[in-house]
Amino acid sequence: MRAVHHRAPAVIPRAEANRAVNASVARDKPVVAIAGGGLWGCACAYFCQRTSHCDVVIVERSRVASAASGKGGGFLARDWGDGTPTAPLHKRAFELHETLAEELLLETYRKIPTLSVLGGSALDGGPTPLVSWLDGDIQMCRMMDEFGTAQVTPKELCEKLHDAAVRLGATCVKGEVTGVTFADDGAKVRGLVYKNEDDGTVEEIEADHVVVAMGPWATRASEWFGIKVPMTGIRSTSVMYEASEAVMREPAALFCGEDENGCHLEVYPRSTGEVYICGIGGSQYIDEERLLPGGDCDRSEKIVEDPSRVAAAMRSFGGMSRSIGGDGKAPLVTQACMRPCAPDALPILGPVDGIENAYMATAGNCWGILWSPVAGEIIADLITKGKSSIDIKPFSPTRFMQRGARGRGRKMRSEEVGEQW
Repeated sequence: MRAVHHRAPAVIPRAEANRAVNASVARDKPVVAIAGGGLWGCACAYFCQRTSHCDVVIVERSRVASAASGKGGGFLARDWGDGTPTAPLHKRAFELHETLAEELLLETYRKIPTLSVLGGSALDGGPTPLVSWLDGDIQMCRMMDEFGTAQVTPKELCEKLHDAAVRLGATCVKGEVTGVTFADDGAKVRGLVYKNEDDGTVEEIEADHVVVAMGPWATRASEWFGIKVPMTGIRSTSVMYEASEAVMREPAALFCGEDENGCHLEVYPRSTGEVYICGIGGSQYIDEERLLPGGDCDRSEKIVEDPSRVAAAMRSFGGMSRSIGGDGKAPLVTQACMRPCAPDALPILGPVDGIENAYMATAGNCWGILWSPVAGEIIADLITKGKSSIDIKPFSPTRFMQRGARGRGRKMRSEEVGEQW
């Protein structure tokens, strides 16, 4: 089994980061301050910094990839947005993931087929599974997407985007962003205010551009920018099993039908040997009040797994794959994270209308890992070129949205696939 070791990204001391900002101003290079060290924030940092036209400062209160960016599944699909406003994001992002895998020397990126599976006993003995490790009770197994899907371990991607940005000159400050400062007329951002996590002091990073990329916690920008940023944090449990050699030889993502345990399993066998499983039901919908400072979900460290859903996943997957999860075998890892979801399930991505040089990059929902590189590219293009080649009008941070009831889950084109919320 091949092991992958990820170096823990260093957090640049506050004083050093501020010296770097002052130095960048002296060189007449604009400073980009990014709130959030998850995938979207690190992708924005990487694409901005590599243009050589600006210097980046990331402000992260915990650690790089501390939330969904370190605990998500990493499923990538090129064509599943066809017929929707996000189709260009899907296609360009899919291309960028392959490019980044080469640029950043990613060890966990690979193209894989995707299967549709239904567990349970079949009257005629069941079909012959398309992968041998589905050696339990299978009613149906068919090819869903043979050439248009891939996977990456998001933690590796996020850490390597961060590290590459730092090598190119970006800096990172450990602190909690508490606000945005403006020029005297209030029409242009001047920087970020943050509370240092080590000593509690409040500091300002002067910047020419500000990007808010804080996942579900980006709803706090409602107060900062004077706009409504509606957000639901979709809190879900996931597990990881140790994989067999068969899984490593026969990789395939699985989308499974809803079962008697309330699971809609999504199964991603990783190149590093684990089998990641989500879609296990019981997701909780966290409103804005609970995401704000003082709320019970105001930090990534407070997002913990639901033991009842872990047990449900064990029953469901154990019945489908006896060799990996059978006989009540416990997962190696149990965890939970929150997906940032806007009411219309579209990303919040682009400039903040009415405020010069302010941008938002959040609400990736279940496609946040896929869209992360294109989100970074779009923000970098807006900052350095003043425009994006992709139509981002449907994703405007200042759009007014009405809350929908359901249908915000993953889709393959217009067909709902897996758990919906």
